[in-house]
Amino acid sequence: MDEDAYQSTYGTVAQLRCPFEKAILCRCSGCENIQRINIAEREAVSCRSAVARENCHTLRELFREKAVFALKLHASGEAIPHAKEIRLQCGGLLGLQRVLAAESGPEAPNVHALVVEAQERFGSLQHLPYEEIVKSIAAYEGRRRR
Repeated sequence: MDEDAYQSTYGTVAQLRCPFEKAILCRCSGCENIQRINIAEREAVSCRSAVARENCHTLRELFREKAVFALKLHASGEAIPHAKEIRLQCGGLLGLQRVLAAESGPEAPNVHALVVEAQERFGSLQHLPYEEIVKSIAAYEGRRRR
């Protein structure tokens, strides 16, 4: 399957693309609102809730805006390479989990639950202590090359 056909099929099958898709697919987080979709030999993730997706999208954009320096990007609007996107998503979610002191045990953090708890505790996603979260983004190391 060529990339254009995949993207076209993905766009019709998954209308609400998950903002933390890469973190979920690499198993460093999970969510109660995801729907896993298999297209040919590839796996994709879609969100079941438009409101939850919008909240997650806002959080990811705030992670990106606050971590421009830590990820060595020139501007917050530029495209991010895959490895840096993994650092942003996984490191950001782990940092948020630490800030909230949420213990998920051996399982990966639940994205939607973290967003809801952060909104309840801080009133808004804009008021999170991003200096602590950015430290986790900068310190996050993905899988090592073999």
